[in-house]
Amino acid sequence: MKSIIIIPTYNEKENIGKLIEEIRKLNRDFHILIIDDNSPDSTGRIADELVKKHSEVSVIHRPAKIGLGTAYITGFKYALDNNYDLVFTMDADFSHQPKYLIDLLEKAKEYDLVIGSRYIGDGGIQNWPLHRLILSRGANIYVRMVTRLPILDSTGGFSCYRREVLEKIDLDKIISDGYAFQIEMKHRVWQKGFSFKEVPITFIDRARGKSKISKRIIFQAFFLVWKLRKRGQATF
Repeated sequence: MKSIIIIPTYNEKENIGKLIEEIRKLNRDFHILIIDDNSPDSTGRIADELVKKHSEVSVIHRPAKIGLGTAYITGFKYALDNNYDLVFTMDADFSHQPKYLIDLLEKAKEYDLVIGSRYIGDGGIQNWPLHRLILSRGANIYVRMVTRLPILDSTGGFSCYRREVLEKIDLDKIISDGYAFQIEMKHRVWQKGFSFKEVPITFIDRARGKSKISKRIIFQAFFLVWKLRKRGQATF
């Protein structure tokens, strides 16, 4: 199956080259799409060099920091236009370890959406301060309580979608970002009746660069879940 990994970037010059090399070492036929939001640290230039060096790497340059959600939507549309069967999403900062791509790939043979989950089985988190752990755990419990979405890690961004899922979801109607984007996508997959599976991963906090989490993203996710509850009440 033709597979592509979408990697949004903003100021990831210390990570992106190393990440691409680690993915290539897996010796799978992964294509990689970098979507850079005009990073001031020259990540976009490094991406261009990677494209010249590796035929399986492509890059889309956007004019400004528009947001994670719209970056993924851009990537999803690219994947559909170019006839990819499996579409992976992952962060550029090594918090999502490339080795788990193999687990997602295997489960994608059986399920429409595969989620790299921190909160199932042997999954876990390394190097996060206590307040981040509480925030993440609490957010996922909150999502399940309000929306009844039966997923333990709804805020995580390490996933694999089959193209049929993306074809059935109206991507132009998704406007949320950050955590909220991840929640909304999973909620739509669930409402559409697609199958999904969580597989355990160990999430490792970034060693290089700065986190993109902000209060705006947290508040957006907080209020989004009530909109999702209202939208899905007929199915409860």
